[in-house]
Amino acid sequence: MGGPTRDQAYAPADSAGPPLPATVRIGYGLGSLCTGTFPTVPGLLLLYYLTNVMAVPAALAGVALFLPKAWDVLINPVVGVVCDRSRLRGGPRRPFLLAGACTLPPLFALLFAAPPVRGAAAAAYVAVLFMLAATAYAVFQVPYVAMPAEMTDETGERGRLLAWRVGFLGAAILLSGAVAPAIAHAGGDTPASYRLMGLSVAALLACGMLAAWRGTRRAPGAAHTTAEPSLRAQLTAARSNVPFLYLVGMWMAQALAVGVMLAGVQYFATYVLGSASAVTPLFACMIGPLALVMPLWNRLARARGVKYAQFCASWVFLGASLVLVLTPWAGAWPAYATIAAVGVAYGGLQLLPLRMLADNLAADAVRTGRQRAATFTGLWTAAETLAFALGAGAFAAVLAVTGFRSSDAAHAVEQPGSALTGITFGMSLVPAAFAVVSLWLLSRYREEHEEPSPAAAAPGTLEDETRSEH
Repeated sequence: MGGPTRDQAYAPADSAGPPLPATVRIGYGLGSLCTGTFPTVPGLLLLYYLTNVMAVPAALAGVALFLPKAWDVLINPVVGVVCDRSRLRGGPRRPFLLAGACTLPPLFALLFAAPPVRGAAAAAYVAVLFMLAATAYAVFQVPYVAMPAEMTDETGERGRLLAWRVGFLGAAILLSGAVAPAIAHAGGDTPASYRLMGLSVAALLACGMLAAWRGTRRAPGAAHTTAEPSLRAQLTAARSNVPFLYLVGMWMAQALAVGVMLAGVQYFATYVLGSASAVTPLFACMIGPLALVMPLWNRLARARGVKYAQFCASWVFLGASLVLVLTPWAGAWPAYATIAAVGVAYGGLQLLPLRMLADNLAADAVRTGRQRAATFTGLWTAAETLAFALGAGAFAAVLAVTGFRSSDAAHAVEQPGSALTGITFGMSLVPAAFAVVSLWLLSRYREEHEEPSPAAAAPGTLEDETRSEH
């Protein structure tokens, strides 16, 4: 039998189609136990682990975290090309989910199981393991992010699918962000407590990744995919999709802001609020509202448009970030309330860009007649990865410039006042600056309804020209 026609493979996104089975929605959503946990735990604890447990100087620790992420920026687009070219049994996406599920959990466990070394040797060990773990994560994440645009042609159904994903994402971030620090600090920030934390998080990663692979076995997928032959060709393809460029730029600036906060929250709890264990209620305040407000962001997006809802979420994040600078004078309870406001914004910042991305990828397939979702998501995840790396690096630079003193688990040191001020500014003003950049890029993003039905396409439109070329 012949394969699907072009119109079958690339149906317009507003065409009606059957709803996805609940098992597919839930199975796909469970993959967020990985995509929520892997960026969160290293972003939250790895810099602190290096500077306060392994006695690595802050500047060197920043380099050790940045280099693996810089590598990840290169490997993500490569994974996208490999996925789009794949002709493996099981489709161009799911075999890669399984490969990531088999490799990332053990690598993550080893990441926090460093041998008894300190300083530069510890930094080198963490850098190598982090690079390997980030590569395994890319093998899972790139096809995972591409799947919603290929599972359904209907925009509303993609929103419902992504709502499951963001719901599980919030649960994963809350669980890992609250439990992982609690385990790590239970033994007094010892290497043994961090090893136990690494094993526990690795088990959570394995559960989510294997569930996504298993749960999406009945999911519709792309009939065939098209890969750009090189990174240069991928960038050329991205330049032809101008809304994508502004969208990925906004996502990167937003991820930078969140990455700085994740890297700083443990220091903020320890040195500004005065208790290392305060990171758990801080994180609960940040992530707890996510599952509650996510349906409200979805409703606002349906009523006023996704871009409008994204503007609202970004302004709330910016305002809350600025208020955090007052913590040394206002005290702990206002800080918790402000972090909760960040959490309200975070629910929208996680959901809404993914909705815009999925719609953009589906529109690109209709416009060009080429299904190359993983090519674009490879660039998307590379931008996100680079942003989180730069976020951690930016906070490490703030620590280094303001005179933060590293230590090991057995010998805590007193920090100078300049370092305490740097921690406060790093948690507030630096994320606020990146939020301003994201708002500017969002203002440049043009929401295009690029998914007209064939009957609505007038002669001479871009869609008609594309159809005539194929």
